[in-house]
Amino acid sequence: MSIMNTAVSGMKAQSNRLATVGDNIANASTVGYKKTSTQFSALVMDAGSGSYNAGGVETHVRRAVSLEGGLTSTTSTTDLAIRGSGFFIVDDGSGARYMTRAGSFVEDAEGYLVNAAGYYLTGYDIRNGDSGVIVNSLNGGERINVNNLNIQATPTTGITFPANLDARDDVAVVAAGTLPSDNVAGSTYTSKSSIIVYDNLGGEVKLDVYFAKTATNGWQMSVFDARTADAATGGFPYAAGGLLNAGGTAITFDPANGSIQTPPVADRTVNLNVPGGATVAFDFSKLTQVKMEYTPLEPTVNGNAPSTVSGINIGDDGVVSFAMKNGTTVDGYRLPLADVPSPDNLTALSGGLFQVSNESGSPLVGFPGQGSLGSIRTNALESSNVDLADELSTMIEAQRNYTANSKAFQTGAEVLEVLVNLKR
Repeated sequence: MSIMNTAVSGMKAQSNRLATVGDNIANASTVGYKKTSTQFSALVMDAGSGSYNAGGVETHVRRAVSLEGGLTSTTSTTDLAIRGSGFFIVDDGSGARYMTRAGSFVEDAEGYLVNAAGYYLTGYDIRNGDSGVIVNSLNGGERINVNNLNIQATPTTGITFPANLDARDDVAVVAAGTLPSDNVAGSTYTSKSSIIVYDNLGGEVKLDVYFAKTATNGWQMSVFDARTADAATGGFPYAAGGLLNAGGTAITFDPANGSIQTPPVADRTVNLNVPGGATVAFDFSKLTQVKMEYTPLEPTVNGNAPSTVSGINIGDDGVVSFAMKNGTTVDGYRLPLADVPSPDNLTALSGGLFQVSNESGSPLVGFPGQGSLGSIRTNALESSNVDLADELSTMIEAQRNYTANSKAFQTGAEVLEVLVNLKR
């Protein structure tokens, strides 16, 4: 009988509704979970004039993907949430890409950032500079690996040394034959600084830089490898000799303004060879001479010792920077976000993943903050958008409707029994 068929469709519909409610309640604490709901539509069957053919009800499942969940603060810098539109792009390890709002990422044994479902976070490598170019596809970028940021040793190739040399009249002139460039036991100097540079293996090499006043407004600069200093004096004579030319580098200053007068601008960088390292361009163009005490400023030295990652920070713009154990910070990756015209029509998969469908539209990929894309929040996770009070109310309503449909089925069965008994 049609009433029984209709009642069965009603019970199936309410059963589907209870199933979605059960899923929602079970995932109320799941990071990035998007609640589902069951929508109903009437099923109408053709019937002749003056009669009625019961059709029942159809169900359609809808997922509230576009509805944001609240943010929960955490203590992990790799816990990420998106404020606004967009999805993280993750990789399953075989190259297949998906979208997700579940941003609880941790470093695995191989250095990759993976979420709780085991999917890899992807981003664009910007170690050689951020070009700003992004592929409008889920397939751009690569899996982020922290171990790739462990820095290899780089020898020093450049030094810029700014300092002021004392121009006051009471500064004594160093006598000929006892200049630092003479490298004898009796060598003296006016001022001294030490600079740390790096050899080919990343080892630290201390360079001793000497300035000796040779005349009014005249100076000589010499550089030595501190490792070869005399053990007794801690200085002269150095076993290896000077690293500059034999006579040191002569410098004169303009008494009118204290700037370098000679050598000319083109010759204010000299080369020195660091033992076990590279040829270093030593730029002394920022030296001055005014009437105040010797004042060396912080030199600029490139190169580095080998180092490993000690911490990760991710900015609102998606830039993943790595704090190194040697005290430096390196920008390593930039995270893209993806969005679609109709997020609620994405295909939901296990693990909090979403896949593009015909109904959702094609993905738009960009960096956080570009266009309609949201921004990234670190030390935060997006909670599920499930409202438990609403779900419990829906569950009670679905249970009541299921019971009502079962009563309709029982009534139909009783009517059918009457019809059967008419034959007796």
